[in-house]
Formats: sequence, structure tokens, C-alpha cells
Amino acid sequence: MKSDVTVVIPTRNRPERVVHAVESALAQTYPIAEVVVVVDGPDDATVTALGAIGDIRVRPIVLATSDGGNNARNVGAANAKTEWVAFLDDDDEWLPNKLERQLAVAGDNDIVGCRFIARTSKGEAVWPKRLPAEGERFGDYLFSRRSFFNGEAGVITSTLLVRKQLIERIPFSLQLKRHQETDWVIRTTSQGSRIVYAPESLVIFNDDSGRVRVSTSYNWRQSLEWIRGVRVQMSPRAYSGFLLVSAGAAASDQRDWKAFQPILKEAFTLGRPTARHLLLYFAMWAVPQRMRQSLRSWISLKRRTSILP
Repeated sequence: MKSDVTVVIPTRNRPERVVHAVESALAQTYPIAEVVVVVDGPDDATVTALGAIGDIRVRPIVLATSDGGNNARNVGAANAKTEWVAFLDDDDEWLPNKLERQLAVAGDNDIVGCRFIARTSKGEAVWPKRLPAEGERFGDYLFSRRSFFNGEAGVITSTLLVRKQLIERIPFSLQLKRHQETDWVIRTTSQGSRIVYAPESLVIFNDDSGRVRVSTSYNWRQSLEWIRGVRVQMSPRAYSGFLLVSAGAAASDQRDWKAFQPILKEAFTLGRPTARHLLLYFAMWAVPQRMRQSLRSWISLKRRTSILP
């Protein structure tokens, strides 16, 4: 059986993690053509670790300079020789039937996602809780929030199975350090590409592995600049939802009180905030981040124990 899937993994200076990710790709029940590991700049330790795997399907590409994960993903996709490209971050892993289940539901769609297991030191959760509805714009799916809890909607790079011709026509943006996969899916679907989700949880998203976090390393103004650039591709309600809940979370976690009024004003002038959005926004400013995290953990624990026999 000839495989029509290439796996692309960007990495840098994390040899142990990337080997674990590669092994989860090689263990797929659906046979893969190659695992293209794009090493983002000189990194002898990673190249040595990849060579020790001893599988001819693993092909490292070492870039001369470090230009970021999105560039590495674009390079990997350009080197794929198959109809489909599946992306996997080096600190995540796939369950063995990930590709098999996604290809089973792919049909004529251009992008296939799936649910994932968000794993932290405090436990695990299955996200997203809700999948996109038929005909729902992706920006609206992500940001027209219907719940007070995290994980209602979402997409992460490690879930994405995409057609090679699509990623070549519309590559990942090289300007963004945050919202990369969200930006890409919104841009591609707004131009007519279709996305479908496999309903199962098929990826383990390791959320305690040192990822860049909006609250610690990303300025809320950059999030604001990004959402303004894609505003025409979502409803006013979704736009205000991102401003109040996502950009607002970044600003409140940094306790940047100068952001409070501008974000709220733009949500009303260019968006259509719901009562839920406003309640979440005011709550984030009133309750410090650590207290909110403790409260969410307690609620999650109560919800899990309440369904145990």
C-alpha cells in the first residue's frame, strides 16, 4: 500500500522530545511515506538522536539559520512528495490511529482536525468540547464563546492533516509568533477551503512543556493587531469575543490596566459582545490569574468526580 501522507515536525534543541514525537508518527496504523524533521538551525544533538532511530522514513532537514517554527513547517511541506501533509510539534505525540481515523472522514475536504488530550501536571482534559457546525465560519467557531470554561472550541497544529497543494498555495505566516495555526485555518477557510474534524481524541498536547504562553511572553497589543487583520473573516460577535476573552486575558494576566478601557471600547465599537463575554472580561480583571487557575482546577475536579460511579 503506497502511503500518501508525509509527517512534518519542526524542532530545535530538544532531541529527547522530538524522538518521542517521531516514534509516535512511525507507530501509526496508517503507513506513512516519510517523517520530515526540519531542524531550525544547526543542532548536532538533534541530528544524532534522529539518526539513532534507524528508520529510513525519517528525513532530517537542517536549516542554516533559525527562522522559527512556521518557516520550518513551510519548508517541510515543500519537501513532501505526497498528497497529504500532517503536522506534529516536537513536544506533542499522536495516538496510533490518528491518521487512519482522520483519513476515514477526510472525503473531499482540504483540512482535517481532531480532538486532543490537553495534558498538564494537574491532569488531563479533552478539547475541543464542541466541533464546528456545518457552514460555521471558523473564526466564529473559535471566538463566539458559548461556555464559561476553557476548551469549548479550538485547533492546534499537531492535529492538522492538510492537502499539500493547499499549504503550498497558502503557507503559514512568517510574521506571527502566536495564533499561527488559528491564523492559517481562518485564512484558508475564508478562501474556500473546507475543514472537517474526526470526533475522537487522537493527539496528546503536552501543555506543561515550556511552550510560549500569551500571559508571559506575548503582548496583548500584538494579539490585537492580529485580530484586526482578520476581522472581516468573522462576525462582530466573534471579534468582540476574541478581544474580551483572549486579548483581555493576556492584558489582565500582565496587569496592564491601560488596556482595560481600549479593549472594552473596541469590543463595542467594532464588535457585538455578549453578556457572557462581558462577564468573563470583568472577572479576569477582578480575579488574579493564579486564583482563576485554582478555581478552574477545583471545578474540573468536581466535575470529574461527580461522574465517577
